Amino acid sequence: MYNVRDIALAPQGHEKIEWVKEHMPVLSHIKRTFLKKEPFDNERVAVCLHLEAKTAYMALLFQELGADVYISGSNPLSTDDTVCAALAEEGVHVYSWHGIDPQSYYKNLTTILDANPTIIIDDGLDLTSLLHSQKRPPVKGACEETTTGIIRARALQNQGLLQFPVIAVNDAYCKSLFDNRYGTGQSAFDGIMRTTNLVVAGKTVVISGYGWVGKGLAMRARGLGAHVVVTEVDPIKALEAHMEGYRVMSMDEASSRGDIFITATGNIDVIREEHFEAMKHGAILCNAGHFDVEINVKTLRTLAEGRKIRKNVEAYTFNGKTVYLLGEGRLVNLACADGHPAEIMDLSFTLQILSAQYVATHSLEPAVLSVPEEIDTTVANLALQALDISIDTLTESQRAYLTSWKYGT
Repeated sequence: MYNVRDIALAPQGHEKIEWVKEHMPVLSHIKRTFLKKEPFDNERVAVCLHLEAKTAYMALLFQELGADVYISGSNPLSTDDTVCAALAEEGVHVYSWHGIDPQSYYKNLTTILDANPTIIIDDGLDLTSLLHSQKRPPVKGACEETTTGIIRARALQNQGLLQFPVIAVNDAYCKSLFDNRYGTGQSAFDGIMRTTNLVVAGKTVVISGYGWVGKGLAMRARGLGAHVVVTEVDPIKALEAHMEGYRVMSMDEASSRGDIFITATGNIDVIREEHFEAMKHGAILCNAGHFDVEINVKTLRTLAEGRKIRKNVEAYTFNGKTVYLLGEGRLVNLACADGHPAEIMDLSFTLQILSAQYVATHSLEPAVLSVPEEIDTTVANLALQALDISIDTLTESQRAYLTSWKYGT
């Protein structure tokens, strides 16, 4: 069963999946290693992620490893209709299409939950939250991809409502260090530059939030020749940004200086009415956080009626100036580009598969749990092998020294 825009688009989707497959060697290694074991035999895996080619390759791998796979896109602007068609043609249960409305989105998630999945792969916790709100029987566990999703999972846990374990895949080193920093850092500017066709060099880029995503954005903005301003609420992160050589100030101060604004906080109303009012003519607004809540688009639309002037660009003119919103305030790297590079998602999706296997084979408490260190290390070692990079190993005497309280040997 599936519900996609047009099954005839499948050939284009297969081409995209084949391309990313060639650039995801760690997942391919897992495929070669696990195929004879079928670790997900009799499992029903429900997936709610950005539904594009890289996600599709992971879904097909779950299927090859024995799972019955049900999948929906987690963002209306990141879903690729050609990829959905290709997955449907391969027997994956797909319920998604580009530009889906909220009512249809939650109807599709409900359809997936009606299949009584045993494992959830989530992005923002929408599938997991819906299961809880509908008071359905718990699953074996979920694996959460994003910072926002982990925040929501911990909120469930703190209220004593979490019914099953949630593996915080987002917090694994091979996810947060590489996906959040290098992946978002590159793909967000890919979306900005594709959409605007404007130069970054010489402009003032205001980055709100200096977590791993903010660090990656600041690094790439500086590399492109921008003047970088960071806004933060955490004094330690703010001090870190200052020590890295970035200008640090409040959004109240930064709003009149920025040419490009990128939010990456995971919180609501980071850029709001008083900031819109202070912005200069031509300011560009975009979001790199999971949900479209960081820029208060609703308020922006009360100041002026948006005009679509380029694909994924809306112009808002008020008080004699125009500001531009990219991708409706949704994730700019996926709404306006192709998301993270394949080599980056190779690490994240390998973490997802190994974490899902861990959920399937262990009896775990209903809590937000870290990815086991051995899984994180395995993924890093496989990535190094794929890059043909050798590293040192500790000798027995070195191991002994590191566990001794005595000086010398």
